[in-house]
Amino acid sequence: MAFYRAQPSYLYPAVPFTGEIQGGLQDGLQITVNGCVHPGASRFAVNLQAGFNENNIAFHFNPRFELGGYVVCNTKQNGQWGAEERKMSMPFQKGVPFELCLLVQSSHFTVTVNGIFFVQYPHRVPFTSVNAIAVTGSVQLFYITFKPSGSGHANLNPVTPTVLPPMAQSPQMFPTPGIPPTMYPSPTYPMPYFSSIPGGLYPSKSIIVVGTILPNAKRFHINLRSGSDIAFHLNPRFDENAVVRNTQVRGSWGSEERQLLRPMPFRRGQSMSVWIMCDSYCFKVAVDGQHLLEYNHRLKNLAAINNLEVNGDVQLTHVQA
Repeated sequence: MAFYRAQPSYLYPAVPFTGEIQGGLQDGLQITVNGCVHPGASRFAVNLQAGFNENNIAFHFNPRFELGGYVVCNTKQNGQWGAEERKMSMPFQKGVPFELCLLVQSSHFTVTVNGIFFVQYPHRVPFTSVNAIAVTGSVQLFYITFKPSGSGHANLNPVTPTVLPPMAQSPQMFPTPGIPPTMYPSPTYPMPYFSSIPGGLYPSKSIIVVGTILPNAKRFHINLRSGSDIAFHLNPRFDENAVVRNTQVRGSWGSEERQLLRPMPFRRGQSMSVWIMCDSYCFKVAVDGQHLLEYNHRLKNLAAINNLEVNGDVQLTHVQA
């Protein structure tokens, strides 16, 4: 089976950020911006633009938290802004992670926030002129991914973000609570893979596992461990077309959970990214930027869940724990 290769993603780029869109915009391209709004934010912006300056912005998406909250959309040509389009509602919350998806279509951009349709913005200039994405303002970025039309999965192989002048790097707007995440940029990892989770888990803590599923894969698993116990066992099984979840305490498994609200998201021979976010009452799991499931905590001492294990028919390319 052939491997699908899309543009690599930008992982944890500092803001302000400007990065290349390889090949420019194309009809059907979906760009996903995943991050978190600063608790004291006044506004931020995501720009799809021509070049690495702000003279020509095909789509300016600008949430503003004043006046009850609203979003400005606009286009800048040769340094001059056009007429603003305002939507007097605010889909973002301060201090809360978000997923912003920008879908390029023939006559307009379609914008969804956290999987919910928000706005359409008609093209004022040819979208083919766009070859860069810029993010500014009071926001922390987790990743930016690119999913071309017809592809099954976005490619989250990490790259070093392209940040060019005149925009200068600034300190991270606000750090992840607790100890900063450990980044492992090595292109390959030994299997089975083990890593500590510094400080253990806590609400808002995220684990990201990126890799490629082997073409003849039968199954693999991601375990979040508390000592010899497994607090969360995430086990895609291709031989059963299922994603099994469970907890093991003192060597005994509990009851399996298998139900999904959407089809099996993992595919043999293709890239995958798994984002596990620890909430106060459950684990929330997203695959390739799309929410998949929740798993209620069975082991309540989150701080004691301090080890990550990955094994099975997968090759890892990036881990953040």
